[in-house]
Amino acid sequence: MNILITSAGRRVSLLKAFKKELIKNFPKGKVFAVDSSPELAPACHVADKSFEVPKLCDPSYMLRLLELCRENEIRLVIPTIDTELVDLARHSELFLENGVQIVISSTDFVKICRNKRSVHEFFNRKDIQVAQEYSKRDFEIPLFIKPLDGSGGSDTKAILSEDQLLERQVLDSNLMFLEYYDLEDYKEFTCDLYYDKSGNLKCVVPRERLEVREGEVSKAVTRKNNLIDFITERLGRIKGARGCITLQLFKEKSGDEIIGIEINPRFGGGYPLSYLAGANYPGWIIKEYLLNESLGDQFDCWEPDLLLLRYDNEIISRDFKD
Repeated sequence: MNILITSAGRRVSLLKAFKKELIKNFPKGKVFAVDSSPELAPACHVADKSFEVPKLCDPSYMLRLLELCRENEIRLVIPTIDTELVDLARHSELFLENGVQIVISSTDFVKICRNKRSVHEFFNRKDIQVAQEYSKRDFEIPLFIKPLDGSGGSDTKAILSEDQLLERQVLDSNLMFLEYYDLEDYKEFTCDLYYDKSGNLKCVVPRERLEVREGEVSKAVTRKNNLIDFITERLGRIKGARGCITLQLFKEKSGDEIIGIEINPRFGGGYPLSYLAGANYPGWIIKEYLLNESLGDQFDCWEPDLLLLRYDNEIISRDFKD
């Protein structure tokens, strides 16, 4: 039983977690990785074996992925980045026909998550407050700009004064103008949610974001607080949700206000903190998808107040040539 991590990039900690959990149940199991430039992807150097694949925009990408799964006895595929999710969800049945399970939410749910305006509509249906969206003809400054289909903080910007606002931003129909929330008044959380195959919520780990670098958390701490009940009451079941789902929220420091920001149907970059705290999503995925075992509630399995401090590390590869 082998596992494949797609678009592996820098996901070294996630890959190591899957390796550790896989050999507990399948001692001969391997965790492979793919990337368009595996020689430049740190996670590919840590994988048991890595493969080069076309870029995501290449029409041959999906067939190459399926070919690698067939050739290497891969039974489980773990996606990692937003831009591949819709295509992988659409092709999940094709992979399943070939004995390969992609751990991914339904196409419909993935499409909701990929459009930030659709996310706001989803939150509204679930009784989760969202930032007001302004008309480009009638808005207030300060405001927050976010692309409809962006990820990882790309093109996301706070506009605190009129001189910071560019004409192209006003004219760009892909940019949302949103109500601004000051982090002096709110704490930002990314919550790692685990959904079983039936779309039932099994675990919630709120991670307070203390510092973010290029859209990915660099300092964070696990917190047991009222967000767990808040999420469980509103998102206890999501049709089509499977595996790890990351939910971003603002929580008012001096009050009870909670604001929904984003929801993404994949492992977040900061998930390794939840894993180290005891929320063993890789192990649960292996249990559900490879061992066909059901999963009970896991809301109390993890350690609160666990601090993550990230730093740069190095991987050295000899005889590298362009």
